[in-house]
Amino acid sequence: MVFCETKHLSNFYYGAKIMIIFLYGQDTYRMREKLNEVVESYKKIHKSGLNLRYFDCSEKTAEDTFNNLKDEIRQASMFEEKKLAVVINPFLDSEFKEKFLKERKDLLKSEDIILLYEEGKIAKNDSLFKFFIKDTKSQEFQILSGQKLKNWVRRRFERYETKIESDALEMLIEHVGSDLWRMNNEIKKLVSYKNNTTVKKEDIKLLTRSKIETDIFKTIDAISQKNKKQALNLLHKHLEKGDSPLYLLSMINFQFRNLLIVKDFVEKYRPYSVILKKSGLHPFVVKKSYSLSQEFSIRELKKIYRRIFQVDLDIKTGRIESKMALDLLIAEI
Repeated sequence: MVFCETKHLSNFYYGAKIMIIFLYGQDTYRMREKLNEVVESYKKIHKSGLNLRYFDCSEKTAEDTFNNLKDEIRQASMFEEKKLAVVINPFLDSEFKEKFLKERKDLLKSEDIILLYEEGKIAKNDSLFKFFIKDTKSQEFQILSGQKLKNWVRRRFERYETKIESDALEMLIEHVGSDLWRMNNEIKKLVSYKNNTTVKKEDIKLLTRSKIETDIFKTIDAISQKNKKQALNLLHKHLEKGDSPLYLLSMINFQFRNLLIVKDFVEKYRPYSVILKKSGLHPFVVKKSYSLSQEFSIRELKKIYRRIFQVDLDIKTGRIESKMALDLLIAEI
């Protein structure tokens, strides 16, 4: 049962038989927007906001997330209003999944609202996933591409009362890709620069860098898989396009620095939610770095980080040609 993206969510709060909402997918930007939309719609109806609760299944604590959720729903509200319980990443907690599935019939009868929010891929044959798709109000957020991505970008400019020429739109998407977190920031920057006039191709050239950040993740992923050939091919593609070797090195340095930050939290057994709050990194960066950090030991990351620093110094002091230095760096990692 899929709920319509355009339908106002406050309509779900009264007179609806099914009070479980399931948001899932890999497009975390639009998912987060939808989550915020649900929460804000709830707050408009329930002014106190005291019956809004969050439960994070990515936090590995001694607490039983499902029982905490169940207890919260069972408690009578002081304000005689519906409760909204938001459960983050339920598929990360096997115990939560098992108990939710076991008591799903009772949960469907609840007059309160349960919103489950899951980022990333989910196995389509998962029993809990099948239940959510069949018996709850669900919406998938796939990564946008092609015409859907163009439409989203154009609508976002229109929201700021700004137009963008077709060739400028093509170039912006070519530079940024499907990362809507970064795309939204680039749009804000262009809107501010143009001051409600039309965005042109030269504006994209002036203000927007190519989607090298995303490709550097791919390069580091190739390195983590010991696929040096692929890592070198990815780097050479950027060099052939005219990207600066020093800029490429700075991006590699930046990403390995992020990996070190995240790995340090992991080594100290900090839960994912704490890393999001304490690292100071963008959620998109944390997500990518958290996954990649599993492929390296803290010792390996420190060694690589020191090697990057030395390569940077060698290039700037003229000891080695920059393109050769990049090749050697990849070969030595």
